[in-house]
Amino acid sequence: MVLQGSVEMKSKMHPVPTGDEMQGNAQVLIEIQTFLQALDSYPDRFSVNPRITFEEYCSRLVETAKIDPRRRA
Repeated sequence: MVLQGSVEMKSKMHPVPTGDEMQGNAQVLIEIQTFLQALDSYPDRFSVNPRITFEEYCSRLVETAKIDPRRRA
């Protein structure tokens, strides 16, 4: 029974991630770390090869991370 002026609260349950979701989360974290590393290291790479765009440089690092997730580019 809900009284006038009162609010009924629903319980907040958070679903437990499945194995696939956890693996997906790990992959996303790897990609975020790779992107941040690319932001940090791009100026040095650009000074060596000014024709490479950040997008090209970053995509190469992401591909490397996908091939060997233990390796940090």
